[in-house]
Amino acid sequence: MEIRTIGVIGAGQMGNGIAHVMALAGYDVLLNDIDAEVLDKALATVRKNMERQVNRGKITAEEMETALARISPTLTLTDLGNTDLVIEAATERESVKQQIFDELVPHLQDHTILTSNTSSISITRLASRTDRPGRFMGFHFMNPVPVMQLVELIRGIATERETYDACLTVVENLGKTAASAEDFPAFIVNRILMPMINEAVYTLYEGVGNVRSIDQSMKLGANHPMGPLELADFIGLDTCLAIMNVLHDGLADTKYRPCPLLTKYVEAGWLGRKAGRGFYDYGGEEPVPTR
Repeated sequence: MEIRTIGVIGAGQMGNGIAHVMALAGYDVLLNDIDAEVLDKALATVRKNMERQVNRGKITAEEMETALARISPTLTLTDLGNTDLVIEAATERESVKQQIFDELVPHLQDHTILTSNTSSISITRLASRTDRPGRFMGFHFMNPVPVMQLVELIRGIATERETYDACLTVVENLGKTAASAEDFPAFIVNRILMPMINEAVYTLYEGVGNVRSIDQSMKLGANHPMGPLELADFIGLDTCLAIMNVLHDGLADTKYRPCPLLTKYVEAGWLGRKAGRGFYDYGGEEPVPTR
């Protein structure tokens, strides 16, 4: 099937990035959120990020304006029922995603493909609670979406080949690369990345190193562009904890036990960049380690 219109649920960091790349690739995008202020902020963010691309010569001003005109905001979830492909990019909580699908599914067209941008939750389980497990799959973008080249495509046990092929075509039209992943907890990227971040938090928790020395060690000693604690703050410590819990619960292996210090930071509301404080304090001109 040919996909022309795309619905994006959630206008946060991931959702506005997905809308951005889809609109630039020529798709008409319906961007949904429950908060009008979040929608307004998302459209402003997309414009700002596209202007940055214009200044760098990646796109023209005309291409930017054409793409921006393709994005339509809506506060009504059921408006997305007429799109060809829906990408859910709400918060990483299964109960929230399930609530969204329960409300949306009765309004979808028969051919509409339903996908989730989940970074860890079982695609098979999410799909089984809808009317279209064959037309359901994982469509996992990396953050920040306009910059990162990889998209994980995750098939549930019932996902049809036609569904996968249609989503693969979309990824190719975006100029990105698809990695096909099986439906196991956290898939490929986060199955490898999150335990590394969790181990970095344990290294801090046990006093092996402080925030700065741990991040410097991995940047200069392993040539990582960001240290693991800096990266955790960028991703969001609540998201890191949620993924570690999915790994721990889903694989029943103690090596995936979330570090107690990570749990404490989340309980304190120190969620990283978005909260202004995590392993670093972002209140000044330069981030300052909190430990």
